[in-house]
Amino acid sequence: MTQLASGHTVEVLEGEELEHQERDFQGYTNGLIRLNPGRWLYPADYTKFADSLFKFKFRESDVVVMTWPKCGTTWMQEIVWTMRNNPNLDHPLASLSVMARSPFLDYDMLAFSKNVPPKDDSHPVIKAFKVKCPGKDPKDGIMLQLSEALPDPRTIKTHLPFSLLTPDLLDTAKVVYVARSPKDVVVSCHHHCRLFRLQDFTGSLDQFVQYFLDDNLVFGPYWLHMKEAWEKRDHPNMHFVFFEDIKNNTMLELHKLNKFLDTNLTEEQLQKVAHYTSFSEMKSREEKKLELSSPNKQVLSSDGGFFRKGVIGDGQKRLSPEQQAKVDQWTKKHIQDFGASFKYSS
Repeated sequence: MTQLASGHTVEVLEGEELEHQERDFQGYTNGLIRLNPGRWLYPADYTKFADSLFKFKFRESDVVVMTWPKCGTTWMQEIVWTMRNNPNLDHPLASLSVMARSPFLDYDMLAFSKNVPPKDDSHPVIKAFKVKCPGKDPKDGIMLQLSEALPDPRTIKTHLPFSLLTPDLLDTAKVVYVARSPKDVVVSCHHHCRLFRLQDFTGSLDQFVQYFLDDNLVFGPYWLHMKEAWEKRDHPNMHFVFFEDIKNNTMLELHKLNKFLDTNLTEEQLQKVAHYTSFSEMKSREEKKLELSSPNKQVLSSDGGFFRKGVIGDGQKRLSPEQQAKVDQWTKKHIQDFGASFKYSS
C-alpha cells in the first residue's frame, strides 16, 4: 500500500463503490482514491502531486485562502487579493481571472478528466504558465508550478485540509479559512458538480445529499476539513470566518481582515473593496470567463452559472424537510461536537 509524505496511505476505490461514483460523477474518468486516516476522497491523479503539495514551500508573505468547496472561496480570494494588491482599483492585472492572479494550488489533480478537452496554447492559464514557468513540463502540475513561480505577495487558494499540507504552514504564512452552513454548501456544491464537466454529476439532489452525508464527495469529509481548521482558530496566523458573517456585515469582517492582513487600508479603500468584491460586481466580471471551463450549457441556461446566488439560506429553500433533517442530524453528530454552529438566515 502506497504511503505518502504526509503519512497517509492510499486506498484505490474498486468494485461497486467505484461503479457508483463513476456512474453518477462522469467527470472522474481516471479513478478515485481514499487517503487514510481521514477517508479523504480524491481523483486518482492526486497521487501524482501529493508529495509536492505536502512539501510546497510557503513564504512569510503568503496568504492561503483555505476552504472546503463552495464555502465562498472565490469571493474570499478576490477580497484578499484586492485588499493586498488593488485597494485603489487601479492594478494592471486586476482584469485577469482571479485564478490567474490567485492560483488554485491543488487543481492539477482535476485537470486530466477525459470529459474535458485539454487546454491549448491560447488558454490564458497555459499562456501564463509558459511565461512564468519557461521550460517546465505542464504534466508536473500547471497550477502547482504557477504557484511556485508567482512573485510576492502570493494569495493562494486550496481545498486541501491542514493534514495534507506542510505542518509548518501556520508558522510560516497566514491562512484565511472560510466555513459555511452545510445546507447551503450541499445545494451549491450540487449545482457546481452538475455545471462543470470535471465532475459532471448526473444523479438526483437526494442522491447528492447522501453522498455528502456519507463523506463520499471529492474533497470530503467536510466536517473533518472544518474540524482541523477550527482547532487552529486561535493561532495568530489563522483567521477563521463564516461565510454568513461576511454576508451579514461585510464592512465589519473587512475591518477584521484589514487588521489580520496588516494591510492598513482606509475606510474609503475598504468601502471600494466591499463594492468591487460584491456578488453582483464579481458575477459581471467573472461569468464572462466561464466558457473557458467548458460548462454544461443546459445547466448553465436553466440553473445559472458559477456565480449562482451567493446568499444565505438557499439550502433551506431547496432541500426537502427530510433532507434538511438528515443534514441537521449529520451536523449535530459531527460539527457541534467540536463547538461550531451555523447561521441559516441573514
